[in-house]
Amino acid sequence: MFTAKDYAMPQSLDEAYEVLTARKTNHIVAGCAWLRMGNKRINTAVDLSEAGLDYIRETQDAIEIGAMTSYRSVETSRLLQENFSGILSRAVAPIIGVQFRNVVTVGGSVYSRFGFSDFLTPLLALDTKVKLYREGMMSLEEFMQMPYKKDILEKIVIRKGTITASYQMFRNAEADFPLVNVAAVKENGCYKVTVGARPGRAVCAPKTAQCLTQLLSEGKPADEAAEQAKALLKSEISFGTNMRASAGYRQKIAGVLLGRAVKEVEGC
Repeated sequence: MFTAKDYAMPQSLDEAYEVLTARKTNHIVAGCAWLRMGNKRINTAVDLSEAGLDYIRETQDAIEIGAMTSYRSVETSRLLQENFSGILSRAVAPIIGVQFRNVVTVGGSVYSRFGFSDFLTPLLALDTKVKLYREGMMSLEEFMQMPYKKDILEKIVIRKGTITASYQMFRNAEADFPLVNVAAVKENGCYKVTVGARPGRAVCAPKTAQCLTQLLSEGKPADEAAEQAKALLKSEISFGTNMRASAGYRQKIAGVLLGRAVKEVEGC
């Protein structure tokens, strides 16, 4: 459990950033769901609830999700259910329970870049950008590779498009973290594949995606294309061992999940 000496609820991002950077031990608390899992001493807890960051809105060519938007809002959003094959809504829907999903925020998950995230893997497979208060706009892929810096995530921006997508995950129990997860997105005949819960941060698998794109464009059946792509995925992505699963087990499961994702995308 974390402890906080002071509490601030700024009304704007300017005010929030000023409070956040006033002392090294000041910290954004968001929904506090993940902070409760560890021991952290915070000088000033910065709550962004009044900073106007709770929204899901559509622009001409993108969908924007504010940092304080809850997983429950992502799950039930008609806009997200009707776009991107509903992959984001479906990815967060099985997470623990409604009460928990009402607490967890998009910003808390994305900014922290948790390795166990169900949300980041499909999000990375889409054409996603993040807007940071200080660093500005950048691709999610670039952000995932950055070291941690004290900043505020304002929103994520997902480009709209005609895509077919699938998210697959495997966990030991319904309320447990995923042992590994895979997302596959197809747009204009081209694939993008991402793998998360390795147990490290979600990463892209460009060679695997290129293999799928080429084989399927040549008329290979989805089953055959997926089998060849599985072998490439095992060599392209590194997996680790922790108390939940071994690297070898994760590697095998990831291949199975990739096959399921390809079949769903191809409508098999």
